Amino acid sequence: MVLENRPVISPVAIRGPHMIISPRSIERDPACDTKAALGAFLSRNPFPDPLTLGFFYREKMRAIHRIAPAEPLSRILDIGGGRSGISALLYPEAEVVNLDVDPNYASAPCNSWPGVSFVCGDAVKLPFPDQSFDAVVLFDLLEHVVDDFAAAREVRRVVRSGGWILLSTPKNTWCYPHFRIMKPLCPPEEKLFAEWGHVRRGYSETDLTQLFERQPNKLASFCSPSTAIGHDIAFSNLNRRSKLALWIATSPLTYLGYGLDRGHSQGSEHVAAWRVD
Repeated sequence: MVLENRPVISPVAIRGPHMIISPRSIERDPACDTKAALGAFLSRNPFPDPLTLGFFYREKMRAIHRIAPAEPLSRILDIGGGRSGISALLYPEAEVVNLDVDPNYASAPCNSWPGVSFVCGDAVKLPFPDQSFDAVVLFDLLEHVVDDFAAAREVRRVVRSGGWILLSTPKNTWCYPHFRIMKPLCPPEEKLFAEWGHVRRGYSETDLTQLFERQPNKLASFCSPSTAIGHDIAFSNLNRRSKLALWIATSPLTYLGYGLDRGHSQGSEHVAAWRVD
């Protein structure tokens, strides 16, 4: 097995009522009637407290929406997407296969949505024929995979010619907490890495180019210094009430940074998209 203990979405995060409702009725992007409109997509943030402690994931979702192609994608493989439902939210009309190593994720609400199925499998040995999908997505996945080059080869194998590979990952310079002043309030980085199942810190743009044997067609970053404080607070050792109080106190900086960002800021995480030849 190449993935271990990867709680990218907390168990609490999938229990909101919006995770029960099918995304098929979601508003569509004016540029593409098979892709969700940005506002509708962001409104389905699966994290609790989506406008405060879960706001960091909204920022990630916006970055994903920015690089996601505005074109019909009929069949999508979401590797590691066992319980977030992000791909189905992004492309509501698509047939989405959520693949994860944990068979317990089969009962996640998103895997009961129309057009969504779950497969228990390994990222380095995908149980699908060549060129089976219009897109393969790897959101918060590769930093958990030991043999990431094998996973990348499998991804390229199962995506059709003219299809897309979409990815999100921390950069190789990512650190926690982002601000040193937060260290007394936060768990050690090593503890989080162990809990999250990270086997590496992240990837530079050069790393991603080597992994997929070409530069991305689209690249955007997020979690800039002005918004990273929210992420620091969300995963701190504080109790929920104290987290919310501190988040609200720093929220003007977070909201301002979020509002001004156009995807070109020097964030500590990035998203990338490749069109397959």
